[in-house]
Amino acid sequence: MRRIPDPALELLREQADVWVSPHERPLHEDELLDAARGADAALTLLHDRVDAAFFDAAGEQLRVVANVAVGYDNIDVEEAARRGVVITNTPGVLTDATADLAMALMLAVIRRVPEGDRLIRAGRKWDWDMFFMLGASLQGKTLGVVGLGKIGAATARRARGFGMEIAYTQRNRADAALEGELGGARYMELDELLAQSDVVTLHVPLTPQTRHLISAEKLALMRDTAYLVNTARGPVVDEAALAHALSEGQIAGAGLDVFENEPEVHPDLLELDNVVLLPHLGSATIETRTAMGELAARNVVSVLTGKPPITPVNLG
Repeated sequence: MRRIPDPALELLREQADVWVSPHERPLHEDELLDAARGADAALTLLHDRVDAAFFDAAGEQLRVVANVAVGYDNIDVEEAARRGVVITNTPGVLTDATADLAMALMLAVIRRVPEGDRLIRAGRKWDWDMFFMLGASLQGKTLGVVGLGKIGAATARRARGFGMEIAYTQRNRADAALEGELGGARYMELDELLAQSDVVTLHVPLTPQTRHLISAEKLALMRDTAYLVNTARGPVVDEAALAHALSEGQIAGAGLDVFENEPEVHPDLLELDNVVLLPHLGSATIETRTAMGELAARNVVSVLTGKPPITPVNLG
């Protein structure tokens, strides 16, 4: 595994011999397979591909793979189940940090914060006037939440503090209590939500059904004054289509923390002022990353000591 916060590492060392990668980068495929050989447990990050080749390399003694993330699209869960390997993730502990960042992206792009920062740092001449670098207000606007799970709901609660109305879409309607807590959040089909929202924020897992969920056709449904925020997974958005929509003024702006082919970013996005780009910082607080590492470590220890996993994705 790659280096994780010390409290999590100590939990693992109390139970087992631990190998930590000496590299401050993702492991190449051959390095990852070599690291897996003979392991009873593996602690993986979102860029580690855990598939049939990984399980073959690890061997039959592998009992658990603990993914340090909520999402687990990097893992072939069905293959793990066939081989009796438990898969776990780290839900809950990163909810607030990711919701905070979704709001930060929203404010940054709508109020043109990075754009103004770049102007100042470049030493460009500017004078205050009534029309200089106008943005928009969140008060009274509609936030469309795609996926009202824990992170989506936490983002919506924060948006209510800015005076926003909440609309949402997901496979099943939320319970009335949550809708009421969010000021009478309105359930809509995706197309209607895209057409009626001033800001759309994405909080869905990456699955075959959600890959390119936001396509050129869906972007065309949005208002030319609307903004898109993605703190979920990059491939949920067709990045090339988004770059085109932004450059053509089909939508007003976007805030992205995730990308289709991380760490690569579509080159057309890099040329645009109306998009804020962050290097996957959703859970990047000291407190959250430590809690994620500790939860993953506790999952490993539980399985290795014959106890049920704490946050299983499957049960092997």
